[in-house]
Amino acid sequence: MTRAARISVFWVAALLIAAGYAAACGKLPAFGGPFHPYADRAVPAALDQRTANVVASVTFDQRGFDTLGEEFILFTSVLGAALLLRRARDERLVRPRPGRVQPTTRLLGTLLLPIALVTGVYVVAHGQLTPGGGFQGGVVLATGLHVAYLAADYRVLRRVRPRAALDVADAIGAGAFAALGLVPLAVGAAYLENVLPLGTLGQLTSGGLVPLLNAAVGVEVGSALVVLLAAFIDQALEIEST
Repeated sequence: MTRAARISVFWVAALLIAAGYAAACGKLPAFGGPFHPYADRAVPAALDQRTANVVASVTFDQRGFDTLGEEFILFTSVLGAALLLRRARDERLVRPRPGRVQPTTRLLGTLLLPIALVTGVYVVAHGQLTPGGGFQGGVVLATGLHVAYLAADYRVLRRVRPRAALDVADAIGAGAFAALGLVPLAVGAAYLENVLPLGTLGQLTSGGLVPLLNAAVGVEVGSALVVLLAAFIDQALEIEST
């Protein structure tokens, strides 16, 4: 595609999005008014869908299409950062120097690493029941994995951080969210509409499609943050100009 064609496609898409946005904004309630229909309907809608955590219901059910966009913003941001930080032709790989860590720090990190990872999985898995979810749990998982860097050194982090596998997991998590939205279409419903069995309120399997979307986000966010930090750390410790 030529440069002129790309610019033409951009402006056509930009005008269509701007027109749709303007039409949507025209139907919003007035600013500062006493009438807030969204707030009044969010909690009843969450209870109807058997999602105990109202925030998770809003994020993955009532505004699932918005969350899809936010997830792909993160995905493309990490992809862009990884491309910018990749090794250039005038750079070479060097062996990182081993770090020196106090025994107490090493012991504390060894204890915290499995606790942080289990906590991250718990936050993701219970996102439709309690405060938390895929975004928060993914951050906990990524942070917990990097306890190995703080408690030991970069070489240990590389052994417990399979970057190639996490690159794939990042793409799978983002793609899984989009693919799950196709499930309702198969039964004649709207994209990302919650059509799965809702279960019992307060149970781990409640919420229908919400826990599956939540898990996809947890995989994508956790993998994306690890890949992002890996790009920065590798650039700082392993790559230098020739």
